[in-house]
Amino acid sequence: MPPDRADDSKIEIYGKPLAQAWHGQVQGVSEAYFRVLRIPFWMGRAFGETEINETRKVAVVNQTFVSTYLYGEDPIGRRVNLVLLESLADPVRDPWFEIVGVVTDVANQGSPQYGGGGLRAPTEPEVWVPYSVAASGVQTLVVRSQQTPMALVHDVQQAVWATDSGVALVNPTALEDAIGQKLYVGPRFALVLMIVFGCVGLILVTVGVYSVLAFATAQRTHEIGIRMALGAERSDVLRLVIAKGLRLVASGVAIGLALSLLLGRVIETELWRGVKPYDPVTLAGMAIVLTLVALLACYIPARHAIRVDPLLALRYE
Repeated sequence: MPPDRADDSKIEIYGKPLAQAWHGQVQGVSEAYFRVLRIPFWMGRAFGETEINETRKVAVVNQTFVSTYLYGEDPIGRRVNLVLLESLADPVRDPWFEIVGVVTDVANQGSPQYGGGGLRAPTEPEVWVPYSVAASGVQTLVVRSQQTPMALVHDVQQAVWATDSGVALVNPTALEDAIGQKLYVGPRFALVLMIVFGCVGLILVTVGVYSVLAFATAQRTHEIGIRMALGAERSDVLRLVIAKGLRLVASGVAIGLALSLLLGRVIETELWRGVKPYDPVTLAGMAIVLTLVALLACYIPARHAIRVDPLLALRYE
């Protein structure tokens, strides 16, 4: 079941010379498998019930299989040899299968702790064949319902026992829960850690910027008193102090952005697929936050200073 990894098999394609060893994942399914899991077809069709019952050697492949081994060719009607099926407990003789359909890619790497690659791993070539061709191994029953999935466990068990009372229904779970456990638990934990460390870092930066600028502005109280004693307007003094503080912050932000762009390539290999190392929204957001913090750090002490009587400000130490 997605996102689990299926059995790996050596693959041969009729009429194509083997430049290197070709491999793909192979699993047996019923005719309703793709409909129940809502895996759309890119071309061709699914198995028919007659093909399942008569154990016909037909196959459905994913888009990665086509782009890897049949790029630029029409896959429908091509024959593939699934070598793995010859070594099963109930071996399949002459395991050549005709491709009748191509589905869009679905996750097939499972969880990293169980040997899979997880979300970061690319989809591998995969082949589905009728389960009746080789029915050995564990069977999985998939049920789709409009009700809460786990509320149906008892009813499904009764339906299975009505067919064969000796069959045990083990490890029932909702597909959404299984996908969450196998794919998202690790990344979600890492995300929480990154958010915590990022927030702590942002708080430390904002507190540090505010403290330094507020202290530097407060140290200019004597200068502010002199300017006001010489006739400077309060608004002019306020703009002057804020502008000087913002120039320092602008220089720091520019240096920080430049370093972020330079070091972005270093972390590029550690990012998930689809995540770019240069996110303009993130960079712009941090620059805006630090600018606003700097503005407050300059404005609050400067506003307090210009309200002080010039004579008191001149005596400020």
